[in-house]
Amino acid sequence: MAPDASAVTIVAKDQDKQQPVPPDVWEELHGYYFEDLAVGMTAVLSRTVQGGDITAIAGISGDTNPLHLSDDFAQHSIVEGRIAHGVLTASYISALIGTRLPGPGCLYVSQSLRFKGPVRAGDTVNTRVTITRLDHEKSRVTLWCECFVGHTIILEGEAVVQVTKRNPD
Repeated sequence: MAPDASAVTIVAKDQDKQQPVPPDVWEELHGYYFEDLAVGMTAVLSRTVQGGDITAIAGISGDTNPLHLSDDFAQHSIVEGRIAHGVLTASYISALIGTRLPGPGCLYVSQSLRFKGPVRAGDTVNTRVTITRLDHEKSRVTLWCECFVGHTIILEGEAVVQVTKRNPD
């Protein structure tokens, strides 16, 4: 049987036999620690909205507003066609914060959102978060969040997350 590629192998001084050492999964999964962060750090995520994404978020949230699900209804509305749920676009901010900056292990404290334009099936949403403030006392990070379709800002706001310190005080 082939050795487990996810385990590190060590040889003890007093043994001829190799023993697998499991990886420290916590460290492998963890994102940035508070001490690793700096004002100005940025991360970006790009996602293309599919019709199925809109249907899925309607099913998960229970928001079946026909602006999201009915071409006929939405065509005669102020937005002149079906649009994605705002929470779908906002979820890209959450994905970026939770997976890249600061990444796994951070905890959402708050989020403000200003919707500035619609997102439709087929649109590619580019999301960017930038660290604007570090609160060393509370271990909190403030991020400016923006979502674009092309060069147009369609969502902006501010998030605050708590981040684990490598060496707690």
